[in-house]
Amino acid sequence: MNKQAIVFWAFIVLAALGVISFMTRASLSSILIPLIVFGVVFLLYKFPPARWSRKAKTPKIKPSAKTMAKVNAQNNVNVRKSSSSKKRKDYPFQVIQGQKGKSNEEDVPKYH
Repeated sequence: MNKQAIVFWAFIVLAALGVISFMTRASLSSILIPLIVFGVVFLLYKFPPARWSRKAKTPKIKPSAKTMAKVNAQNNVNVRKSSSSKKRKDYPFQVIQGQKGKSNEEDVPKYH
């Protein structure tokens, strides 16, 4: 086992022992109140009220004709570029041919 797993399981065992000792010493009201608080927090987390939702309902603003013309012009440029693209992409790299794979008589040393 790795170190993190040992630490994790040690914390789980200590937490279980703490819960068991708390249950034996505590009265019903001291157990019930934390359970109710935990339940309310869990329910609010799972089912938040509509006013707390992260989806901000902003009014839709209609863009001006000038803005729409710019957007359409950009979209048309992108469509033209993608339709006229070649099968092979051009990269800024250049392959330099080496001598490693070739067997030339000049590469063989004269003396062994």
